[in-house]
Amino acid sequence: MTIDYLVTHSGGFHADELLSSVILTRLYPAAQIKRSRAPEWITPADCRIIYDVGGAYDAGRQIFDHHQRGAPLRDDGQPYSSFGLVWKHFGEDYLVASGIPAADVASVHAAFDADFVLPIDLTDNGALSPTGPLADLTLPVLLETLKPVFDDRTPDADDRAFHAALAIARSFVEARIAKHAAKLRAETIVQTAIRAAGDNRVLELPMGMPFRPAIVRAGADHLLFVVHPRDTDWCLTTIRRGDEGFETRADLPAAWAGLTNADLERASGVAGASFCHNGRFVAAARTREAALAMAEIAVREALAAPSV
Repeated sequence: MTIDYLVTHSGGFHADELLSSVILTRLYPAAQIKRSRAPEWITPADCRIIYDVGGAYDAGRQIFDHHQRGAPLRDDGQPYSSFGLVWKHFGEDYLVASGIPAADVASVHAAFDADFVLPIDLTDNGALSPTGPLADLTLPVLLETLKPVFDDRTPDADDRAFHAALAIARSFVEARIAKHAAKLRAETIVQTAIRAAGDNRVLELPMGMPFRPAIVRAGADHLLFVVHPRDTDWCLTTIRRGDEGFETRADLPAAWAGLTNADLERASGVAGASFCHNGRFVAAARTREAALAMAEIAVREALAAPSV
């Protein structure tokens, strides 16, 4: 079946149909986006996919709206927007087309749905209303900021703005999916490093990467610090206790806080120590040996403290 048209509504735009368009244009690059509310366009046909307009949800007829009575809900009762519906039916194909390894497609699909698609769905349906000073900096609001101002009467102003916003929306989708895929690659590397570390309290990695999820999943509660190369030096990093907040399993020594170079070398007794953040959650050294030496000192101090 050839898809010639991707049909969504005309006028102002929102995040859900923009992000739906990101998915669909990747899968049907030759199709033309048609923004219209005319009955002849929003009526299902074999050559088109209709989304966020049309008053129906019927995947078999390729129409994905959520504004009608009896609109579709997720299994847990939370509402879909058009983005959620499009992701449900086309997301895995999009990931395959994006080069995600087949073994990772299901995991990336679920993760992206949970942390990117669902918030868009909830916000579009009014089930989630961010508040506070960052409320106007959420992705849906920022994308809608790209709509023309009220007195721009240029005939194609809405369409031009839509396509400009589409390029920006695409960059966010691609970047987030790339990060999810990278986390899975990192998990394999971290799991291997955990096995190599054994009972050691310091985990050495071959490069900087997301490490906490793999550490938690492995149940490696004994680990306190991570060491890895970084550009021309080496990094010594703490491990946060939770997904949110900044509490760590163990802090770097208080005597190192805010010191650099010779001052830090004197305080730590390690030649090559070059930096310690004042918050004591990250430090740097000029060599691997210096970073590991700093890590061992940090471990000894942490184990001597009553809280570890």
